[in-house]
Amino acid sequence: MSDSKAGSVTSISDGRVDSMAEMVKDDAPREGQGSRFYVYFLSCFATLGGFLFGYDTGIVSGSMLLINPYFSLTTVWTEAIVSATIAAAAFFSIVAGISTDFLGRKKTIMLASFVFSIGAVVMGAAGGKEVLLVGRIIVGMGIGFASMTVPVYVAEAAPPTIRGRLVTLNQLFITIGIVVSALVAGAFSFLKPEGWRYMLGLAGVPGVIQFVGFFFLPESPRWLVDKGRIDEARKVLQKIRSTDNVQMELQEIQDNIEMDRRNSPGGSALARIFKTPHVRKALFIGGGLQLFQQLCGINTVIYYSGSIIKMAGFPSKFAIWLVMVPNTVNFLATFIGIWLVEKLGRKILTVASFAAVVIALIVLAVGFQLSAVYTPTISKNTTELMDNGTVIQDKCATYSLCEGCINNKKCGYCFHADSADSGGSCLAPSQIEKRKEIDSEYGRCNDTDNSDFTYAVGYCPTDYAWMAILGLTLFLLGFAPGLGPMPWTINSEIFPLWARGTCIAMTTAVNWVCNLIVSFTFLTLTETITKYGTFWLFGGICFLGMLFTLVFVPETKGKTLEEVEMLFMTPEQREERRAQSQQSAEKYVYSNTKM
Repeated sequence: MSDSKAGSVTSISDGRVDSMAEMVKDDAPREGQGSRFYVYFLSCFATLGGFLFGYDTGIVSGSMLLINPYFSLTTVWTEAIVSATIAAAAFFSIVAGISTDFLGRKKTIMLASFVFSIGAVVMGAAGGKEVLLVGRIIVGMGIGFASMTVPVYVAEAAPPTIRGRLVTLNQLFITIGIVVSALVAGAFSFLKPEGWRYMLGLAGVPGVIQFVGFFFLPESPRWLVDKGRIDEARKVLQKIRSTDNVQMELQEIQDNIEMDRRNSPGGSALARIFKTPHVRKALFIGGGLQLFQQLCGINTVIYYSGSIIKMAGFPSKFAIWLVMVPNTVNFLATFIGIWLVEKLGRKILTVASFAAVVIALIVLAVGFQLSAVYTPTISKNTTELMDNGTVIQDKCATYSLCEGCINNKKCGYCFHADSADSGGSCLAPSQIEKRKEIDSEYGRCNDTDNSDFTYAVGYCPTDYAWMAILGLTLFLLGFAPGLGPMPWTINSEIFPLWARGTCIAMTTAVNWVCNLIVSFTFLTLTETITKYGTFWLFGGICFLGMLFTLVFVPETKGKTLEEVEMLFMTPEQREERRAQSQQSAEKYVYSNTKM
């Protein structure tokens, strides 16, 4: 008998080991062994699904600046094309819950990458807005599968000591996808009017890479155990832990599954979830975190960042590149989360993140409010409308302020480049389909080659445009380390194996439904309760999310998935579970001492 086994017997006899989880930690590969390289490699390949998610999320912001004039989209069509992916993702994240339990985590991720690649081809080749909408729906199917399955796959493969860090990698890859999308959008923005086709079509490349790569990656060991494929699970654990000594971890997984089946009420998984108090409580917390993550307005910042920067006073040609600033901050700040998640813990990081996002939303709201209050005047409509002195009366000529002019999508603000504050004209845009540049139908801004005048559609020149860049940057600086990855990390940890697929499918659906609500109503909200009113609304919701986290969310740092489950149990249930684990541990050690 080895010294390690002897130590285990002594610990039990002295009563110092009260769960198999502690023994698993003793038997697990030590720091410096080769286990971590493979599990990081596996996690990075899996989180290519996050890259696909991030790329599609970010590319919409830049591509819509070209798609809008190309198809002459109304507000409703703009919101529909942006939101179609989200609606599909919400529905198919539920389907993914069934798929991950039936087909497995690995095959579901492969299905996600395949479907996403097909959708990218359809979008890039779209000949009309209807086909583009179909492509967005297909892409949403892939994102729905991946967003639910990738965190589960990574969490089930990761050792407890670095599980939070590995699941946070998914958020890192999302931010990488967003940064790459901004670079691609900027690069192809000069190919007017059809550069958007390349932006959307290139999304299929990483999807193909992930699909092929997953042929060589293993299935989740916990899913294999749940399906009774113990030998396969043992081989997978030995590979991802880089040791043959995995029997304790394997035994713990088996015992936990058996105890859950024995202690849980019968019926379907959904019925068992709502009949089991501690799982029901975990579902409430997981769903709440996903709800507040989206209702704080993150995806308005991502989907409409180009539009927000344009609304703040920057022309499209600058807005499409300025998106890089907050997106790069989003990417870099995610490393803070990866570094702190195992140091500070999930709860503190999430609360601090909420607080930072509230401050950022206040900056955005105040910036847009100042821009609205100090908007340029319109004083040239009747004196300098035409060179020959002809006065053209139309509805655009009735506005006295730039803010009112640009809020009418059928009008634009024409001003002298060197004297924007001295007054300008409100003019109707030209009706040239798929035009490369927008100019006015008549008047001083009718000639796009006249560099002395600027024709602004959808924005006003303002001294407060910098506040939009600052607000977006602060938002993502605060969001990326905590509020971005932590809801996904916590959700991947808090459910028992038998309920994990179904529960995460439901909480992911909550995320996507709230995402859909926010993205589909954002432009409408800016037109009805004003731009600054919209950001004040998001700030209030975000503050409520911070209170929710403080009151309800427990800390899960450093615990095994089986230990995390006990956080939501009553004291009596915890004692019963510990007693069952103690019996299993003693039985395991006793059987090994006889060898």
